[in-house]
Amino acid sequence: MEEDDVTIREQNFHSQVREYIICFLLFAALYIVSYCIITRYKRKTDDQEDEDAIVNRISLYLCTFTLAMSGGAVLLLPFSIISNEILLSFPKNYYIQWLNGSLIHGLWNLVSLFSNLCLFVLMPFAYFFLESEGFAGSKKGIKSRVLETFVMLFLLGLLILGIVWVASALIDNDAASMESLYDLWEFYLPYLYSCISLMGGLLLLMCTPVGLSRMFTVMGQLLVKPTILEDLDEQIYCVTLQEEALQRRLNGSTSHSHSQGSAHRLNKELDTVRDQRNKLERRKKASAWEKNLLYPIVMLILLTGTTISVLLVALNILYLLVDETAMPKGSEDRGFGNTSLSTFGLVQAVVDIILMFYLMVSSVVGFYSLRVFEGLTPRKDDTTMTTIIGCCVSILVLSSALPVMSRTLGITRFDLLGDFGRFNWLGNFYIVLSYNLLFAVVTTLCLVRKFTSAVREELLKALGLDKLQLSNSPTDPESGKLSANGHQKTL
Repeated sequence: MEEDDVTIREQNFHSQVREYIICFLLFAALYIVSYCIITRYKRKTDDQEDEDAIVNRISLYLCTFTLAMSGGAVLLLPFSIISNEILLSFPKNYYIQWLNGSLIHGLWNLVSLFSNLCLFVLMPFAYFFLESEGFAGSKKGIKSRVLETFVMLFLLGLLILGIVWVASALIDNDAASMESLYDLWEFYLPYLYSCISLMGGLLLLMCTPVGLSRMFTVMGQLLVKPTILEDLDEQIYCVTLQEEALQRRLNGSTSHSHSQGSAHRLNKELDTVRDQRNKLERRKKASAWEKNLLYPIVMLILLTGTTISVLLVALNILYLLVDETAMPKGSEDRGFGNTSLSTFGLVQAVVDIILMFYLMVSSVVGFYSLRVFEGLTPRKDDTTMTTIIGCCVSILVLSSALPVMSRTLGITRFDLLGDFGRFNWLGNFYIVLSYNLLFAVVTTLCLVRKFTSAVREELLKALGLDKLQLSNSPTDPESGKLSANGHQKTL
């Protein structure tokens, strides 16, 4: 009997060690990828080892950790879904026994824990540490900056706790709720993260429809469009003449010492013309299959993914109205790999995963397309650490809300695990139903606006109202721009 107990303890020990090693390897891979991404956009500085350089390096490591946690939050649902299907397909395979419910639940709990840590501790610390200079009258150095940062964090924590305390007391003021207000770990932090997740869900609701319509423009800029009734040689010749004329004007302005504003404007026009010439030359050099086959296929894939997403949300709305089990909920069941949550098995699981990644990419594209967040757009080798901190916080909020949004919209039927399934607002039928309705309506309106913009421009021109610029909207940066051949876009 004692030998059996020892064997069980040994198995549990080896299982825990194996899980720790797997989690560490996954985190190391995410950290390396995140570090490469941030260093690609971070502004290059001198190699001088001064105080600011040390502060920047510490902030860089904290941002890299946060971005790695964002990647982990994005991969949670896809990894869980595909692991469940693999265990169903190969239940007795020796080489996949490490893929079990304990590992999946542990990953969900770790991502939830470190997401909270990054959002409430590490990122505020990185920002205050970057902006700190030490208290007046104290000796300058790293220690004084660390002291000022911790004081600011303490004051910020008191402010947030006070706001949450007042909000909780106003919303629910019965005796049980008043007693729970004094429980920091069991009430404050879950309630605060629930509010943050709701804000992240609303941010996704605002960014994803815009991103779904914006994806067509982004892919149109990356790919070569088909050449239909166009003479590229003539367009390149015209653009080259325009470039030469601007170059002569720029040389004349510098020789006659004109104003710096005029020279700056000519330089911007010259850069724009050169970009047009490069695009035209790229279109000319592109192969026939890239121009006539790749572009339509990619556009068709984007349209199909967007249509399937809207249809799934519409079906989920019907399920919510007739079946209460369609409500998103958390799961503490450890029976991982027993039943498939996909009607069509592995095929539907793969489609769900592709749609989740598509929605995440669309939400990021839509986030940086909004005028409010345009200032956070990273630029290669020219992004300050303050902007990188803002980007990391924004992406962390979006990625942490992605599993909740995917389950709320009915993109997947996989129940939320760990703390992700304990959010208070997930049990509110009216919030969930309103979320689904708003997503379907706003996405449909954005797509209709996108594909009817050329028709509206032609109608306004026919009515003589094109000078009023009624068709131009701040959220559509492509309207009113010249096409690659230098002419105004038409139907």
